[in-house]
Amino acid sequence: MSEYSDLDYMQRAIALAQQGQYSTKPNPNVGCVIVKNGQIVGEGFHPRAGQPHAEVFALRQAAEQAKDATAYVTLEPCAHYGRTPPCAEALVKAGVKNVIIACLDPNPLVAGKGVAILENAGIAVRSGVCDEQARQLNLGFLKAMSSQMPYVRLKVASSLDGRTAMASGESKWITGEKARQDVQHWRAISGAVITGIQTVLADDCQLNVRALPNVELDQIVQPKRVILDRQGRLPLNAKILAQAQDVMVVGPFRQELADLGVTQFADQPLATLLQTLCQQHHIYDVLVEAGATLSTAFLQQGLVDEMIHYIAPTLLGQSARAMFQADFQTLAQQQRFRLKDVTQLGNDLRLSLTPQQESL
Repeated sequence: MSEYSDLDYMQRAIALAQQGQYSTKPNPNVGCVIVKNGQIVGEGFHPRAGQPHAEVFALRQAAEQAKDATAYVTLEPCAHYGRTPPCAEALVKAGVKNVIIACLDPNPLVAGKGVAILENAGIAVRSGVCDEQARQLNLGFLKAMSSQMPYVRLKVASSLDGRTAMASGESKWITGEKARQDVQHWRAISGAVITGIQTVLADDCQLNVRALPNVELDQIVQPKRVILDRQGRLPLNAKILAQAQDVMVVGPFRQELADLGVTQFADQPLATLLQTLCQQHHIYDVLVEAGATLSTAFLQQGLVDEMIHYIAPTLLGQSARAMFQADFQTLAQQQRFRLKDVTQLGNDLRLSLTPQQESL
């Protein structure tokens, strides 16, 4: 008998799924481990949209040993024909005896149908093993499938006194190198980074992924850069337009941007923009990197699912620019957050927070 448990094998499947976190979008991150007689005989993960799913790689490796084996999968096996055949049917064909699933799939094309295919073939199915860990891998995909809205992370970096820049706009750099490097991860898992034109004009930023430890850049699906530019002020020589095909601009139509390959949207409310990105462009994870005005607007409208807050151990003073522009008169108006995680990065802290109420 193996000394390993269902939890151990599912943890391995989750670790495998994480290997695709920068490359699979808009598809979910999925890992699969096949175990027979206490030994792992096959494993795999989904590397990129259009390529085989995790179960297929694991079954190929297991070959004939898959018969009467147990498959551990981080997400309910798919039940529909897309660019690849249904994984639930592949597991049936391989003759596995048990399938243990971490997280069920809310995608209407799957939602319980994968489990039904397995059970109708006489395979024993159990779900919910490491469910929460598996959900963390695919927060955007799961939210998009269930609500047609993307998962929105708001990234801010501030001093101890909640300031993001000096009165002059000088802001490079408040946080240290490790914190700035960490931001690359959040961009890399996002389908889009949203910012305002003021940030682009002030910083001439690119907002792309430039480096990740032990990851080749060509393995990363770069996020779209979405710029809210309602007055049409984006300069044609802005650095962000170096990869114009990855840029989306919300504002008046400009032929010169169209000629560069920029996708353009008419002005629209933030919630509508998020729906457009999700439903029409299959962008399920959004990172907001913006100034106080736009960041506050996302919070006020209840559109933020998680705030990633980097805090540097420094004071910038009362004349420096504030992190947000909300104006509260009473404690009853405050916005409270739940602390999800805290991590030290060099001399800085990263707080992961989820809002406890809808608006500021």
